[in-house]
Amino acid sequence: RSSDLFVFVCSSIMVIVGALGVIFRKHPVHAALSLVLTLFGIAVLFVSQSAEFLAAVQVIVYAGAIVILFLFVIMLLGVDRAEDLQIEPLTGQRWIAGVVGLGMVGLLTAAVVSGSDALRLRGAGIASPVAGENADANIQQLANSIFSDYVFAFEITSVLLVVAVVGTVLLARRRTGKGTA
Repeated sequence: RSSDLFVFVCSSIMVIVGALGVIFRKHPVHAALSLVLTLFGIAVLFVSQSAEFLAAVQVIVYAGAIVILFLFVIMLLGVDRAEDLQIEPLTGQRWIAGVVGLGMVGLLTAAVVSGSDALRLRGAGIASPVAGENADANIQQLANSIFSDYVFAFEITSVLLVVAVVGTVLLARRRTGKGTA
């Protein structure tokens, strides 16, 4: 359908423009905001594949929480200061990174070219409901698993994140308090 193609093209453009912004923006805050654009484009792609739960997680967890933590750390540590790019702390790291990057591109290309038929067949059943007529069966199974079998790990993770945020705020306040008093 043409509407599916339009949504795919628009969200793909969002993802590509955002990814290029992450790479080419000089200011780290602008790069983090470009990452938000990329994550929203991926969420739109999830919605177009009838994966609404993954789209919501993409927006809430990644665009909402992780990128905000990135911005907080960038602003707290003052990473947005200019650095001399001519000084290389690890000699030879740039050409090694280039070789590794080219190798990864080659592996990805080989995987796509050799397994394109298998990938199409494997993705054919993605949009089908998990349990008969109930389209929300997958979300219900995930919720039952998180809030019964893994509730302890889920709660410990939330406590650790809250402690990390509170500790970071206290360290930042203490540092600025000593400089002004």
